[in-house]
Amino acid sequence: MRGQELELLTPARLVVTETHGRVCVEPQGDWVIDTVGAVEDELRALASRADPSAIVYSFTQLGRIDTAGAYLLGRLTQDCADPDGDFHYLDHHPVAPGLIAEVRRRTLSCAPVKAQTYGFRAAVARLGAGIEAAYLEGLGTLGFLGHTLTTAASTALRPWRFRLTPTVWVMEEAGVNAMPIIAVLSFFIGAVIAFMGANLLQTLGMTVFTVDLVAVTVLREFGVLITAIMLAGRSDSAFTASIGSMKMQQEIDAMKVLGIDPFEAIVLPRVIACTLMAPLLTFGGMVAGIAGGMVVAWSTDLQISPTMFITRMHENTDWSHFMVGMSKAPVFGLVIAIIGCRQGMEVGGDVESLGRRTTASVVQSIFAVIVIDAIFAMMYLELGI
Repeated sequence: MRGQELELLTPARLVVTETHGRVCVEPQGDWVIDTVGAVEDELRALASRADPSAIVYSFTQLGRIDTAGAYLLGRLTQDCADPDGDFHYLDHHPVAPGLIAEVRRRTLSCAPVKAQTYGFRAAVARLGAGIEAAYLEGLGTLGFLGHTLTTAASTALRPWRFRLTPTVWVMEEAGVNAMPIIAVLSFFIGAVIAFMGANLLQTLGMTVFTVDLVAVTVLREFGVLITAIMLAGRSDSAFTASIGSMKMQQEIDAMKVLGIDPFEAIVLPRVIACTLMAPLLTFGGMVAGIAGGMVVAWSTDLQISPTMFITRMHENTDWSHFMVGMSKAPVFGLVIAIIGCRQGMEVGGDVESLGRRTTASVVQSIFAVIVIDAIFAMMYLELGI
């Protein structure tokens, strides 16, 4: 069948006449992908010497035409100020002018690659571009947070619209299933703190203060930090990947067509689940970290028994350290969920965009956690807590 179709095609020909300052291009025969290869060189030569604004077409002898033929003909006038103007056509054709214009609109014209510059000015330019990108990312995240909060307020006024099942599912996936890895990491962090503190305090004859060191650092900082970083690396990337894949498959667009608010159905359950589970995971991380420090204090030369460890921690560690650590957890959970969901909603239609957004989600979440933790530390320092 393919051979018979080729036999029915009329070879493509090109007739060019120049009169009164105009270059009349008359394509003849069938200008389809199987025939236009014979006239491509002739078209290139014509495009190199002719003025694009002087090109006019005559389609009286034109047979069939497809996108390949339209693309080659459209290249003659692509550099003209009005490449699709009516003055380019001497006669009417039902297909060719519209097809040439459509192919031109859908043809991606890539800008030439700029040579990479070096030096002080180039470094300052890149620094400025980076600062501007960070500023725009921050504004975008704040806007996304505002949209999420308004959706939460709207759902609070209409509680029957709240989606309990997705929220509980995310609580299990992002919270309960993350507990083992957070507990293991926190255990070893507590053990490392005890080792380092014991070696230093032993030279000063104050090894018993290892208990205070482990309790304060784990309760105040490391318990919540390890939890937040693990949420950023594990759950936050999962949020971005799942929402991004839905965006790529146009499921988000389908929700909008059906009248379903994506923020209400997708974003809000993840934000609520992550905000609620962060304090619980932090508490588990604190317990595991203190257990790690207790094991080291008992098994090394310190010879601090678990009973003595717990008693001293109870007598010398104020509850404010525990409350400081717990107060950070829901804030970290909210920020991590907002960043992960926003990056997922920003995914384009290709896999490269998904990978780039997932990486940005994890990096931005960890950066935000550390910055917010520093702000909390300065705030509590000024308050004397």
